[in-house]
Amino acid sequence: MKIVFHPKLLDTLPGYNGAQFGRDASAGLTVGVLALPLAMAFAIASGMSPTAGIWTAIVAGFLISALGGSRVQIGGPTGAFIPIIYGIVVEYGVQNLLVATMLAGAMLVAMGVFRLGNLIRFIPKTVVIGFTNGIAVVIFLAQIKDFLGLRIDHLPGEFFGKVKALVTHLDTIDLPTVALSVASIVVLLSWNRLAKRFKALSRLPGPLGVLILATGANAILQLPVETIGTRFNGIPQDLPAFSLPQLSLETLGKLISPALTIALLGA
Repeated sequence: MKIVFHPKLLDTLPGYNGAQFGRDASAGLTVGVLALPLAMAFAIASGMSPTAGIWTAIVAGFLISALGGSRVQIGGPTGAFIPIIYGIVVEYGVQNLLVATMLAGAMLVAMGVFRLGNLIRFIPKTVVIGFTNGIAVVIFLAQIKDFLGLRIDHLPGEFFGKVKALVTHLDTIDLPTVALSVASIVVLLSWNRLAKRFKALSRLPGPLGVLILATGANAILQLPVETIGTRFNGIPQDLPAFSLPQLSLETLGKLISPALTIALLGA
């Protein structure tokens, strides 16, 4: 079996000019402004730090652009991984999450080599729809804690454990957090109407606009709500230290199952 690896970048660089660079820079800025806040949000929802989300988006975006097979291919975070990653972090820890991700990458390469992507046509559509809806429910449930400002030190990764923890801590609800959350949703749902009335808003995506407005309102009103700074001590300004996770045969054996889950979801 002959495997040909030919990144699309090799075809687009010959004849590349300043006009194309200007258009690409504008598109890249748009994608970056949207992807970085989203990456931070998904990292936090997955039980990681916002810094992990930022660097993951930067490194993955660069590699996809450099090695991808499409001239307009864009890489970004996906919410489908939130419940999977959160469960692995809770049960195995961050270091083992990195090992599981490496194993999943090796599995995906093997799937590509053996052309296993053809098997996707045998998966029933109802299974895909049910799987997607199930992920949506899990993600929604995980956001209730932050939406209501509940004081829960450790939110379980298991579904019924989450429900129990949320119910038992409802007495810790934070009203300023709820008010800001509800206001953000109202503005988001009304964004299209506002964009029709104020043309300047039509070029700004709703989620990004809400992020800017809510951050500005919080800064001006000095609301007693949790922020990235108060919760994670801000975003580090220096490069992260490079290190490889510790590996052992016992650890690898335990991580085969979560790695396979990541690989199948990515596939």
